Amino acid sequence: MTDYGKFTPEVFSSLEEIVGPKNLISSGEELEKYAIDESPLGPHLPEAVVKPGSTAEVSAVMKLASRLRIPVTPMGARTGLSGGSHPVRGGIALSTERMNRIIEIDQGNLMATVEPGVLISEVHEATEKLGLYYPPDPGQDSGSIGGNISTNAGGMRGLKYGVTRDFVQALEVVMPSGEVINVGGKNVKDSTGYSLIDLIIGSEGTLCIVTKATLRLIPKPRYTAVIYAPYNSVSDAARTVSEIIRRKIVPFGLEYMPRHAVETVEKHLEKKMPEDTHSAYLIIGVEANSQEELSRELEEAGEVCLELGAVDAYIADTAEKQRQIWEGRKAVFDAYLALYDVDEADICVPRSAIPDFIGKAEEISAKNGVLVVPVGHAGDGNIHCFIVRLKQSDEEWPVILEATIADLIYLSLSMGGTVSGEHGLGYTKRQYLVKRVGRTPVEVMKAVKGAFDPLNILNPDKVWE
Repeated sequence: MTDYGKFTPEVFSSLEEIVGPKNLISSGEELEKYAIDESPLGPHLPEAVVKPGSTAEVSAVMKLASRLRIPVTPMGARTGLSGGSHPVRGGIALSTERMNRIIEIDQGNLMATVEPGVLISEVHEATEKLGLYYPPDPGQDSGSIGGNISTNAGGMRGLKYGVTRDFVQALEVVMPSGEVINVGGKNVKDSTGYSLIDLIIGSEGTLCIVTKATLRLIPKPRYTAVIYAPYNSVSDAARTVSEIIRRKIVPFGLEYMPRHAVETVEKHLEKKMPEDTHSAYLIIGVEANSQEELSRELEEAGEVCLELGAVDAYIADTAEKQRQIWEGRKAVFDAYLALYDVDEADICVPRSAIPDFIGKAEEISAKNGVLVVPVGHAGDGNIHCFIVRLKQSDEEWPVILEATIADLIYLSLSMGGTVSGEHGLGYTKRQYLVKRVGRTPVEVMKAVKGAFDPLNILNPDKVWE
């Protein structure tokens, strides 16, 4: 157990000098907002929240924290689902929300340089109006780029384009000591030394604090369309996912929603999806640079759906129809959070295992007396399992919830899957790391943490126990 320094009135004064009184919170309801994220974890109050507006201010905060051995928890939009931004040791909560500038969109090199507090929706809007495309599209439009980098977020376009790591070219970061370093660059190729940038991406704020990111862009495809395919059989919908991949059809999005999820979204949004009377649905997004290519992609994907039992394959070929479908899919988490007592496990399995996983998840649901609703990025194997409380008492629910999450994770591991596809382990799922990777890799990770952060002041008690 690390022995941290005391938070004294002098510390408050020093922080106020660095960020200014308006950007320092030390009491009241405002402080409580920074004690939680969107996980069901109970609050962890920091002693103070600082909102630096520049790399220099972040550096000064970390120099102070390093000198006094005070824990610092970096946080962005606080939309995480695994407790990664909880200040579990108190200390300083360092919010990057004021660092929210799009610094440059470099059309000559197809790159954008942004600060960590920029929202993913803002990056999409700024680049797409120039005919450019930042493909990573995690469902939470209110999530920040810094948070996406912290967890290596994936999203609905992961099947075709990959995840956040595949589109981060360079980072400016502040080390726990306060030193500012740069990793990566605008070079397309770079084989110079160890890839520190890949260590930092997905490290959940435990190694350093991102203060600037250069993101890779691609030309935006000219035409898009969406297939909305209803099925009478959950297994037929799951088998369709595997068959689309087997036939080498590569849509940009391939999402699975059971009927319960469709109906929950409709209740929450007070809007109808195109169809809601069947057992399961696939949402298949295709894109191309010509109408001919788009038509061919739609035809091939639609044929697979119908061959494997789809009742129909509705085509949304206008921007408004597509927006309606994607709005419904993106609203799933908020809908369940609003209407049920729920938690989520973001399981990821090999894509060929999806039909078997969904079937066995139903068995886990029945065994534990809860409702398990698998939804998600079926095209890349990332299934978000919503665990809905049914008749459990307040005392029973936390125990049964944790048992259900464990059952789903162990099921995933038995199929060659993993604990988290894109949310990270944070604080709530850190006990599963050693079961996924083994003890020696965990010791290597701890050695990396020690090299970056020998005082263990940056986001302590996360990722592993």
